Amino acid sequence: MNPAPHQGDQPAERSHGDHWRRFRRLMLVMTMVALATAGVAVWQLRADGVPFHLHFVLAMGGGIIIALLLAGALMGLAFVSNRSGHDAEVGNASGDSDD
Repeated sequence: MNPAPHQGDQPAERSHGDHWRRFRRLMLVMTMVALATAGVAVWQLRADGVPFHLHFVLAMGGGIIIALLLAGALMGLAFVSNRSGHDAEVGNASGDSDD
């Protein structure tokens, strides 16, 4: 019988491209969420009777979209770092310098 793997072990069959494929998929989903959120915000303000100007819509929509994409990118990169084993390498390297 094979011993049960530890929770921290990473499967050896994961390829380098698998992590980045998941990241691109996450960014695609976050792009759709950001566009939908900006659209709902514009629609809600329009329904409330807020006067619109082009610069207002661009600033508000752009701010929402950029903020959500940045949050998704940073979280996605944290997932890539964890799944690819880079976090474990840093943890092992920092333990050796305690001398």
